Amino acid sequence: MIRFWAVVNKELLCYAQCIMQFEEDEEKQRKKRRWWGRDWLLRRSIHGQYDALMAELQLEDPEAFVNFLRLDIATFHELLASVEDRLTKNRTRWRDPVSPGLKLAVTLRFLATGDSHHSLMYNVRLAHNTISGMIVSVCNAILDVMEAEVMKTPIEPQDWLQVAERFQGRWQFPPVLGALGGKHIAIQKPSNSGSTYYNYEGFCSIVLIGLVDADYNSDGFRLVMLGLASTAKYGTTVPSTNQYNREPLSFDIPYYIIADDAFAMQSWLMKLFPHRALAHDELVFNYRLSRARRVVENAFGILANRFRCLLRTLQVQVDTASLIVRTCVVLHNYLRERNPSNDVMTLDKEDANHNLYDPIVLTLIFIP
Repeated sequence: MIRFWAVVNKELLCYAQCIMQFEEDEEKQRKKRRWWGRDWLLRRSIHGQYDALMAELQLEDPEAFVNFLRLDIATFHELLASVEDRLTKNRTRWRDPVSPGLKLAVTLRFLATGDSHHSLMYNVRLAHNTISGMIVSVCNAILDVMEAEVMKTPIEPQDWLQVAERFQGRWQFPPVLGALGGKHIAIQKPSNSGSTYYNYEGFCSIVLIGLVDADYNSDGFRLVMLGLASTAKYGTTVPSTNQYNREPLSFDIPYYIIADDAFAMQSWLMKLFPHRALAHDELVFNYRLSRARRVVENAFGILANRFRCLLRTLQVQVDTASLIVRTCVVLHNYLRERNPSNDVMTLDKEDANHNLYDPIVLTLIFIP
């Protein structure tokens, strides 16, 4: 018995020596870091955009500050105060941590422009890998603090009735509980994904599906979903959930959601008549439905115009892309709730004869 344990201990000692030798060899082969921090990056407090340019914009040109970060100075500081505790890191004897304000500013600038991490690196003087992790942490902080507050999906029947009344009052189309639409968000092809994210338009994407209220100046997106784009039409992703098929639809009057031809027909969904040999009443119905459904197209347009990263191909992993899109929607609702009049000039308008026109160029669009 003693000999047995002696043999076991000898083998364990041999295994331990092999592991230690392997770790020593691996440590020798590991590439040594050439710089603890590049000198020009460490001068960010003097020449970086956050400490230099943004300070000038706050003092001299508030309008340019809004264009730079897509929100005004007061809103930026309010948003910073709400997420600051989640972004603050402890100071160590090795280096000072990146300030929460810089983290938030870099993330907002990325959402506003969609610039690559390497491009942002030369503007804010932070390493690209630091920016990559920073964007994820800031987006998570914003979602944790604000998502439940600004994504106000009605629950009670009375809340849904108020939505239907606004559609009736503004667009003369009863009884509608929301306009449903989708937008492809381009992403780089994930490795080993095959055709999972490949859509019918010829690029890889995830699909943002949104349910929008009738009033531009209220709550923006009531409900959003993110799904794959592997099917021929993104509308086929909706029946896989019960998000829309809820019992508030079962009133005495058949309430429904309006959508376009991209979505599969459902008992709770109203779509256009096919565009062939339509009677006059059917043409009028199609016009009214398209007129009411226009709000979701405008909502996606305002969202993408404000956060232009949604107009570019996101060079990130799929999970990170979904996180970025959710953050854009939450910030969109937050800004619409705080400053509802900011986007008035980007909305469709009608004259006294119900003809559409662009409020910027005042060009009439005739509708028969």
